[in-house]
Amino acid sequence: MQSPATTTPDPIVLSFHALSDPLRISVIELLRNKELCVCDLCDALEVSQSKLSFHLKTLREAGLVRSRQEGRWIYYSLNIPQFAALEQYLSEFRRLYQMMPSRFCQEPS
Repeated sequence: MQSPATTTPDPIVLSFHALSDPLRISVIELLRNKELCVCDLCDALEVSQSKLSFHLKTLREAGLVRSRQEGRWIYYSLNIPQFAALEQYLSEFRRLYQMMPSRFCQEPS
């Protein structure tokens, strides 16, 4: 039997890892409504740019956020297709759960 890590696509694994940190979740929440530059994110989260850069890199590598440069500023926004991929991945569990009958373990003799 294969382990879940070998059957789960890398983008899904990277996305769940990226979403496992409270600060990264806060970034996602801030970007939910609009695109923001790094300075706005730093101010809203009350963190240094160096600390935030590490977390933004993780979110970018997971495909959860996009970045674009305008002059000397970098702006971040959500990458909605990756959230849709996560939603589709999770919806399979709901679909399979409804199809699978309950199993009861037997007491040892």
